[in-house]
Amino acid sequence: MSYKYFSSLYDELMDEAPYDQWLNFFEQQKNKYLPEAKKVMDLACGTGEVTLRLFERGYDVVGVDLSEEMLSVAQSKAFQKGLQISFYLQDMSQLDGLEGFDAVVIFCDSLNYLTSEEQVRNTFERVYGALREGGLFLFDVHSPYKMNCVFKNNTFAYNGDEISYIWNSFPGEHKLSVEHELTFFVYDEETNQYDRYDELHKQRTFEPSQYKEWLEKVGFKTLAITGDFTDERVNDEHERIFFTLKK
Repeated sequence: MSYKYFSSLYDELMDEAPYDQWLNFFEQQKNKYLPEAKKVMDLACGTGEVTLRLFERGYDVVGVDLSEEMLSVAQSKAFQKGLQISFYLQDMSQLDGLEGFDAVVIFCDSLNYLTSEEQVRNTFERVYGALREGGLFLFDVHSPYKMNCVFKNNTFAYNGDEISYIWNSFPGEHKLSVEHELTFFVYDEETNQYDRYDELHKQRTFEPSQYKEWLEKVGFKTLAITGDFTDERVNDEHERIFFTLKK
């Protein structure tokens, strides 16, 4: 998957994303299970929206992402705000050299971009190694319901003055996987016309019980598995599943 063009559009397209809900979820769980947590890794941080918010709430935070383009946007935003935040270019499934964290978060369904079981299990192992004893690991993923009933074989569209897109989702090669074909039309003031860009994004999820099995095999203790930013147990209509774990 390329982020060459997507990274420059990401923040505008995600303008209504519930970033504060992710932050509130983190702080609720942190206050419940590890109130003293301060040192946080925002893994798969993208353009740094969660990273910057964590810093502004007083956390000692670093951002890690696979995409140079996304990190460039994140660093630029931090610089413009005068925030001293370290960003690292790493694949989450090969995370190395970062350790001693009170908490690691992977939000905005970023884990679903790992399309093999091995990558997911490796990520859990690397996160475990990055945490201090007693540290927290929090992440969210798309539910099986969302993959099968919301995404699969559906089309989404947005028509704005500067950016428009058509987003088609098709079944992927694996169970509970989808392929998102995204076509963007971006207005260019110099040419007074719209430029077209195409992206292919692949996502895969697993049953909550499978994630739980892999996590506990690594050594994590499961503290909570909940749905849709609530403290409710996951049901068949939740679209987003949240995991809270302890090393």
